[in-house]
This record gives sequence, structure tokens and C-alpha cells, in this order.
Amino acid sequence: MFLSRARSAPLVSYLLIAVNCVVLLAGPSGPAPGYGSTPAQRACAAQRYQQRWGAVPAELLSGRPLTTAQLERAAAQLPDCPARATPGKRPALSVLSSLFVHGGWLHLLGNMLFLFVFGPGVEQRLGRTRFLLFYLAAGALAAYGYAVTTGTGPAGLRPLVGASGAIAGVLGGYLRLYPKARVTALVPLLFFLPLRFPAWLVLGLWFAVQWWSAHDGSPGVAYLAHVIGFTGGFLAVWAAGLRARYADPTSPGLRPGAPPHQGAPS
Repeated sequence: MFLSRARSAPLVSYLLIAVNCVVLLAGPSGPAPGYGSTPAQRACAAQRYQQRWGAVPAELLSGRPLTTAQLERAAAQLPDCPARATPGKRPALSVLSSLFVHGGWLHLLGNMLFLFVFGPGVEQRLGRTRFLLFYLAAGALAAYGYAVTTGTGPAGLRPLVGASGAIAGVLGGYLRLYPKARVTALVPLLFFLPLRFPAWLVLGLWFAVQWWSAHDGSPGVAYLAHVIGFTGGFLAVWAAGLRARYADPTSPGLRPGAPPHQGAPS
């Protein structure tokens, strides 16, 4: 007789969502005091906040925080917000902190929706500890991969923030684990009519859009980090030897079709 193992709650996925929300609430984009009362003051605080806790490609490559002179070269600096160096910042640790820093509520909600939908299925197969390590490793791989391809030019001086490199890894892992699971996607061309498609089609198209956008030079979003995270997540789950299943046992229902995004301010 074979006994089925009770399905555990995706606590790590929910914990990651909670931590991301708390970080945003405590930062310049939330209601926390101490970041200025005017929009310009809060925008300046947000810029410095992202510079302090975001993953800056040039810093990752050199292992040292940027100087004030280097920061002044960044095209995204606000005119009324003088550049300020961040002595004591550890670039290697900023790879992890950047996964919990978002540019605003829309940035956060888009990423967390994807983690809420696809995270539990991957966590169920990997287990809580392996899923957490998988998530963080995918985010680190996306950040360092993006840094290597960006270099130390003007684009490499701007901070990379957001969880979508890690979430892209989750999407890649999901594609490997549940390629034929039915996914409900909202189709914009049909007035956002919800239609069901296999996961390999929805996530495959998502990956194709990220790949095309990365080579199209679209500003403001680190599409290449998505490509790297997705590929790394897929290959990691494949290397772990986990077999694909037809259905996702944790699926709650609706599967949105819009992609998450990781900020790289233009």
C-alpha cells in the first residue's frame, strides 16, 4: 500500500511575499516617516535608497561601492538630488538585498502576483529549504549575469532592483516541472478574455518576449536579467532530476499573462 504524503503549505513563497511588502512599506515608497514630505524629497530619497540597497553592475564587477564621481556619471540621477557615495556597502550582499527592494507598488504587485501563482508549485516539488536557496541563487545569477553583460558603462552605474530575476528562475523551474499544466492567461488582444493554455506555451512566449526586448534595447527594464534567471532556473531543476508532471497540485486557479519586471532605471 502506498500512502500519499500530505501537501505542505507554501510557507516560503508566502514569507517572501510578506517580506517584500514590509520592505516597501518601510522604504521611501511607503508611508514611513523620515523620507521627506514633498514629492521631490521622496524621489531623491528613493534614488539614494535604491543606490544603497540595489545591485549596481559596476559595483558587482569591481567588488567596491561607487564613488561620488562615478555616481555623477549615471544618467538617471535626479537634477536636484546630488549624488552621494555609499561607503561600507558590500556589493556581494547587495545582490540579495536588491531582491527585496522595488521601485513602487506596481513594480511590487506585478512581481508578487507571479510569485504567488507560480511559487507554490515549485516549492512543493523542491521543498522549503531547497526552494529558498533556489530562489536566492536564481536572483544572484540574474544580477551577476546582467552585470557581466552590461559592464561599467553608464548603464552599469544604475542600480538593479526588484525580485523578478529570482521570480524568472521560478518561472523557468515551473516550466520544467509542469510543462503541460493548464494556465489561464489574460489575452490583451481579446479585451483581456481569460483563456486556458498549456504552461509551455504561456511561459515560452513570455521568455521569447523577454529575449526580444533584451536585444531591442528597451530602456528601464533589465530584460536580460529575466532571460538569465529563467534559463538558470530551468537548467537547475533539470539538473536536479525532477520529472515533469501534467498538473500543478497547488494551482489556485487564475494564471495572469502579463510578465513581471525588474527595474533598471533608465
